Amino acid sequence: MKMIKTTVIFIVLLVCHQVLADDANKEVEVTALSIGERVVLQSEVLNENRVINVYLPQGYSKALAKDYPVIYLLDGSIEEDFIHIAGLVQFGSFSWVEMLPESIVVGISNVDRRRDFTFPTGNERDKKDFPTTGHSQSFIRFIETELQPYIDAKYRTTSTKTLIGQSLGGLLATEILFKKPDLFDNYIITSPSLWWDDESLLKYTPALYTSKKYVFIAVGKEGEEIERTARELYDKLKVLENENTHLYFEYLKKQDHGDALHLAVYSAFEKIFVQ
Repeated sequence: MKMIKTTVIFIVLLVCHQVLADDANKEVEVTALSIGERVVLQSEVLNENRVINVYLPQGYSKALAKDYPVIYLLDGSIEEDFIHIAGLVQFGSFSWVEMLPESIVVGISNVDRRRDFTFPTGNERDKKDFPTTGHSQSFIRFIETELQPYIDAKYRTTSTKTLIGQSLGGLLATEILFKKPDLFDNYIITSPSLWWDDESLLKYTPALYTSKKYVFIAVGKEGEEIERTARELYDKLKVLENENTHLYFEYLKKQDHGDALHLAVYSAFEKIFVQ
């Protein structure tokens, strides 16, 4: 009897194995999964090619009469923050969520973020730790004179532009807000590296603007220096706040420097776009 049971089990297993093998050999249709476009933009300002990742809303190709606001993302490569920020934008713009309008996301992939996101420093340790540093002015010019005009020419865009920057990207976003505020309408600044150059940017007098700005600043539990300077940035802007400025600050006590961005951007979308 045991021999019969063993034989039956063996036959069943053999048949199952053959069925699975036959299924594995069947042709299955596989297609590429895409959430947008990858653009290689030749920059004369930077004298190099820059990879730009572009997320387009689901209905972009059909709604030919519709224009879309643009969200520019620093650290925007596939391996960095592009996919999860594009996912937040998609989720937030679902009709049953309506946290923000359908938007184009432009992720700027890095070549050398220490070079591009920092202005010249007089701090010797900064120079030692960041030997290629100090070229943010060129990168800002690239955004202003090459990237934004290209995006506006190639895609159906509105005039509304948002900038997202974290860490050194937050330092750059703050510099743009202070020196070229009208490049963007909304600034989402997370965990900014305002310690750079002995915190000199906090002593800078920001340029005046007359257009409406939404500025959201967030920081996690990231140590005294980063937490303090983020708060000081908020306090500085609060003093300068006028009827054209909507200013927000959030302390994410359960997040740190590595994971603050995602929740910060979600909260910023709620504050900036849900009026």
